[in-house]
Amino acid sequence: MTVGIVSTGIYIPQTKMTSKEIAVLSEIPEEIIRQKMGIYEKPIPGPEDHTVQMGIWAAQDALKKANIEPKSIDVVMYIGEEHKEYPLWTASIKMQEELGAVNAWAFDVQLRCGTTIMALKLAKSLMESDESIHTVLLAGGYRNGDFIDYQNPRTRFMYNLAAGGGALVLQKNYEKNQLLEADIITDGSFSEDVLVPVGGTKKPLTASTLENNLYQLDVLDPVGMKERLEQKSLSNFLKVIRSSLSKSGLCEKDMDYLAMLHMKKSAHDYVLSELGLKEEQSIYLRNYGHIGQIDQILSLQLALEEGRIQDGDIVTLVGAGIGYVWGAITIHWG
Repeated sequence: MTVGIVSTGIYIPQTKMTSKEIAVLSEIPEEIIRQKMGIYEKPIPGPEDHTVQMGIWAAQDALKKANIEPKSIDVVMYIGEEHKEYPLWTASIKMQEELGAVNAWAFDVQLRCGTTIMALKLAKSLMESDESIHTVLLAGGYRNGDFIDYQNPRTRFMYNLAAGGGALVLQKNYEKNQLLEADIITDGSFSEDVLVPVGGTKKPLTASTLENNLYQLDVLDPVGMKERLEQKSLSNFLKVIRSSLSKSGLCEKDMDYLAMLHMKKSAHDYVLSELGLKEEQSIYLRNYGHIGQIDQILSLQLALEEGRIQDGDIVTLVGAGIGYVWGAITIHWG
């Protein structure tokens, strides 16, 4: 049994924030924003660009391209962020209703910016274990940039957070674009390093915490986290990529394209160099920033539109998220 990607879908808001605007807000020179952080511009949400709604628009795009009727979907999996229209809500069921997937059942999954990789692995397992599941829709949105305080230097590495939606349609025994194997690493030593410190059961949201701008992403131990992360982050990036390829019966020399999340340019270049890849074998998302777990879908779709991926190519998607998680999955395209 095989599982293949039938189509991708993307929604990008029309409103943009430029490197100059980020420089003004953060008081960081624009040259550093552009050259070191790798942000030329990034999409930010307009008035109607809500998290789940962006996922719905991306899903409609994917279904249209696949020429698939919503009634044929067996499972709808929400892969977007927890920060969405309502603080306590099952987003996938809303998506199911809006899309007209009346014969599906739906659920939400979450692994921060590693969600897409994890969800692809999970969807493949569902299809393998349940004969009744033939078509699965993965879709969601992201706008965690709402939590960024550009005056907080502790969260400088997250100034690239942007907004958008992404979707993937998967089918059992689809003859093209077959999912191979995934590898995921989670490290709980980082589990409380990056978070929104108020609004949960430990510190409920109050008028005072709102007035003091505490309802924002923060890094509780910036020095310790930096030291620990530098020892593991890029090595774990490479580890999950190589492990995904190895589990798939391949090696890094077989890889033709790497769909990678947005991160600082030097880290992006380092990963490509270590894997022996050329610059054109990936896309640096300098005009999009980091749209969380949507980055891999966006990179894949852009590469297809630009002709960077051909039939027979080996494509690996890789991501990382706070918590911390690193994950990769390999696809035999075409």
